[in-house]
Amino acid sequence: MRGIKEICQSVSSSELFIGIPNVEIEEMICRARTLEFASGDVIHASDDAITQVMLLMDGRIKRSQFSESGQEVVLRLGVPGETISVPTSLPRSKHSSTVVALHHCKVLAWESASFNAMLERFPGLQKNVELIVKSRLVELTQRFCEVSTKATSPRLASSLLHLVDRIGKTVDGHIEIRVSQEILGQMTGMTLNSVWRLLSIWKGQGIVKLRRGIVEIHSIPHLLSCAALVYTSTQNARLRNEVVASGAKIVCINKKGLEGPSS
Repeated sequence: MRGIKEICQSVSSSELFIGIPNVEIEEMICRARTLEFASGDVIHASDDAITQVMLLMDGRIKRSQFSESGQEVVLRLGVPGETISVPTSLPRSKHSSTVVALHHCKVLAWESASFNAMLERFPGLQKNVELIVKSRLVELTQRFCEVSTKATSPRLASSLLHLVDRIGKTVDGHIEIRVSQEILGQMTGMTLNSVWRLLSIWKGQGIVKLRRGIVEIHSIPHLLSCAALVYTSTQNARLRNEVVASGAKIVCINKKGLEGPSS
């Protein structure tokens, strides 16, 4: 394991440790072990027993569920600083989804019993876990509402905006999202052909450009228009506020990487 202080510094801003003193974080890290997974490895499968709590330090993961016919639905793309699994005090609990490493991943892992003991000792950790569980539920509820009520175009646009906030990178004046069209379809309940058709239309309109495994966003305002959302700009024309549709919060766009062209 890397030096405790080095790991502490790298994970102190993660969702699990927000607001927790470094001395407590160090003690928690001392109880963890590091695990590594190659791209394509199954970190845990649906119906596996929940035996560990894991925090992603490097890499990216995909959380999915499968229908009886084998159709995959992507629930979430996890990035460094996020928990891969959450603790449970219920005996013989099982995972409800499958998590696969999309890239080489490094994680901190705690045995469930050890983590539950830390929850009792550290109120800040308990609070953060509750917030994580609540935020995941809110996100899934919003996703369900979008799939159930929105047409394909605003549904895909909303998902891209969500990914811009989470994994978007500013490159040469535009924003790049490293995600395949197949995963976009699995996230939005759309066929691969429907995703390709809409992205091709938006490409012709100058909203996006497409590369293998990458979607370039070249006009956030036009993508917002496709999503049929109301947005507010700052004085610097940066889109940083909550995007609202029908009075409901759909996606929160922060200042990270949202300085693309306004054309």
